[in-house]
Amino acid sequence: MQAATVANAFLNNGLLGAAIGAGLAVIGAGLGIGLIGSRAMEGMARQPEIAGNIQTAALILAALVEGATLFAIVVAFLIQQGVLGAITH
Repeated sequence: MQAATVANAFLNNGLLGAAIGAGLAVIGAGLGIGLIGSRAMEGMARQPEIAGNIQTAALILAALVEGATLFAIVVAFLIQQGVLGAITH
């Protein structure tokens, strides 16, 4: 009975870790994209003649941040599925 309790606690901690990992990834992406957007707007206000270049760079950077976030969420989902798969087997 003791081994089952330890295994159940381990699996619950795995699910909690996956949820926390996904949440932190989304929070980090939100902060990162917010900073990219604010600095891009500041740069465009200071130098309107190169606003197009700044906008292009900001969009590329935001896409890179979103890609990393998507990767982190997929990893968290795979961890969750691995933990749930261990419960059913």
